[in-house]
Amino acid sequence: MTITVATPTDQQEQGFVKALGLTSATTIVIGSMIGSGIFIVSADIARLTGSPGLLILAWLITGFLTVTGALSYGELAAMMPRAGGQYVYLREAFGPLWGFLYGWTLFLVIQTGTIAAVGVAFGKFLGYFFPAIAADRWIYQIGNGNVGLNRQNLVAILVVVVLTAVNLRGIKTGALVQNVFTIAKTGSLAMLIGVGFLVGRNPEAVAANFTDFWRGLTELHPVAVGTTGVTAMVGTLTVLAIAQVGSLFSSDAWNNVTFTAGEVKEPKRNLPLSLALGTGIVTLLYVLANVVYLNVLPLHGDPAGTTILSRGIQYATADRVGTAVMEYMFGASGAALMAVAILVSTFGCCNGLILAGARVYYAMAKDGLFFNKVGELDPVSKAPVASLIVQGIWTCVLCISGSYGNLLDYIIFAVLIFYILTIAGLFRLRQTRPDAERPYKAIGYPILPAIYIVVALFIDVVLLLYKPQYTWPGLIIVLLGIPVYFFWRQKAKA
Repeated sequence: MTITVATPTDQQEQGFVKALGLTSATTIVIGSMIGSGIFIVSADIARLTGSPGLLILAWLITGFLTVTGALSYGELAAMMPRAGGQYVYLREAFGPLWGFLYGWTLFLVIQTGTIAAVGVAFGKFLGYFFPAIAADRWIYQIGNGNVGLNRQNLVAILVVVVLTAVNLRGIKTGALVQNVFTIAKTGSLAMLIGVGFLVGRNPEAVAANFTDFWRGLTELHPVAVGTTGVTAMVGTLTVLAIAQVGSLFSSDAWNNVTFTAGEVKEPKRNLPLSLALGTGIVTLLYVLANVVYLNVLPLHGDPAGTTILSRGIQYATADRVGTAVMEYMFGASGAALMAVAILVSTFGCCNGLILAGARVYYAMAKDGLFFNKVGELDPVSKAPVASLIVQGIWTCVLCISGSYGNLLDYIIFAVLIFYILTIAGLFRLRQTRPDAERPYKAIGYPILPAIYIVVALFIDVVLLLYKPQYTWPGLIIVLLGIPVYFFWRQKAKA
């Protein structure tokens, strides 16, 4: 089988508009990463680690993996600046089946499930100002479960519909929305950090957290094994690996900019730069945000506590650590400000995910591995209209299914597998195509990419052993794509 590397000429033939400069590409990276996770998941990490130092270390490990992955993807992006990004890299390195399995999982769960979850988060925080918007306010309920249409997921559906419509107008409109909301939410997070350092310092929390900062470093930590009710005592490296479920998910989607490579100006320069800048900025903000949390709230808390300080980071109400910090500093108005910040953050995150995801299904369709119509561009807007619509419809189905949250728990294992495979593809392409043009070469190659693979594999093995409820379902979803791949191959031949 002969597989060719995409060239800039290929991009021009596809008809995309080159409208994304370095700023827009970077806002796609940042905007797709920052959702609501940074304001929430630190509570779960704090419960797992029980240590201020390990909380920060967990985020530093995530940051290392994210930035290292981005630096490695930069080489592939500059080498193959084609719509579809990671799908293309896997196809070129290992063959069309591997590219399809990634695209299949992305469409079925990763991208659409994330859009659904972030959209519902938008509805949840909008309910802070309009209490009638709630998950228990049913419009149409199927059975006694969570399936059906309620006011909260109706808001999520409206967000998906509105942002899909915005992106139907073309990449310039989608990028404008992305730029505005990314700048706003990055500013909001930076403001939280600045205010937290300047006026939020709580001597009680500082004393509790920064005295014996690395407590628990050499101790064993209790971890619930799956859903068996069995508790295992594990070492620090293992508990840090388990903690990556939340922090990695909060830092994910940085690769989305590669999906839009066909619309990036000077992609050989701007794609690697945007990946490095975007992941670096977000990693710095995330680590500083957690230092602020420790500066304001004690790590340890009581789940039955009646005050913000007594509940601490571990048991912040509904795990909303960011809200607890703002409420401690500014009272009820602080909670309202945080709700506004999360609304801006989730809206911008949804836009970035919707904009980028559709380009992958477009690339799959061009290869004969999805509906033909999905591989067409609108003659006026040059947007993949059918791809955006199909993505929007499936996302709305997930919104009312009530299962998107579980689906997202299942896919972090699969997401890591695809990251590992893609970075392994970097090594493979260096061997199989040594003479291919590489305008940018991965910094730290081969050491940093190799460390990424080893650490990510360790995390996946740990999750397989201790959190099988997060691993096997994700693996099954990926494997179900194999017969679907052969169906599309036969259909394309016919």
